[in-house]
Amino acid sequence: MGRGNNRRRSEPLSWGVLRDGKAIWSINAVPGHSVYGESLRRIQGMECRRWDPTRSKLGAGILRTRNDASLLLPEEGTTVLYLGAGHGTSISHLHDHLCGEGNELKGRLVAVDLAPRCLRELTHMAKSRPGLVPVLGDARQHAAWGVLLPTKVNWLFQDVAQAGQVDIFIGACKRFLALGGTGLLSLKAASERWTGEGEATLFHKVEQQLLNSGFEVEERIELTGYEDNHVLFHVTRQE
Repeated sequence: MGRGNNRRRSEPLSWGVLRDGKAIWSINAVPGHSVYGESLRRIQGMECRRWDPTRSKLGAGILRTRNDASLLLPEEGTTVLYLGAGHGTSISHLHDHLCGEGNELKGRLVAVDLAPRCLRELTHMAKSRPGLVPVLGDARQHAAWGVLLPTKVNWLFQDVAQAGQVDIFIGACKRFLALGGTGLLSLKAASERWTGEGEATLFHKVEQQLLNSGFEVEERIELTGYEDNHVLFHVTRQE
């Protein structure tokens, strides 16, 4: 009975991402292979990978948003920019959605990270996931890798755990995000410049900074329980 109820609650968030109760799944672009030990399961005849929200701020945001969760995903088959790609948990599921098997959707995922170890893992992943473009670089140094994005994108995600996260995000959006485009900022309180105020005050100040910089703040998504001391800001670039 319980399994049947979960099936009835299945909700497609895109052609390649499904929410099933409290779980998220993406259609596996590399059938038969998991990326980080995640579960594989057939849903409606398709092999899907379970998206672990405790290892992915984007996954946690999808489960925690009060708005339509599909608004957090880019349009499939487009070019997107991901700053702070890490070890590739979110990247892999995003690639499932954006590109599909063999990049049948012609998507392009430019994934930037400063750590050589992370880049090695992303480069290995890219061998079986065409459309994934790993870049070793500093999120602040646009001149070093910006040539890979000759036109502005409609979706940009940032997850860099270093001081000045908000300034880095605003600068990247002004340079690479199209007007009306979706920006997602994963903000870790402990990585921002700490002046002694509580987290709520800090996050409020960040929201005001985003508003003053020409963004519409669609939602401030609390990730507590999946990623403590983190908030995911969902914004739209207005100017």
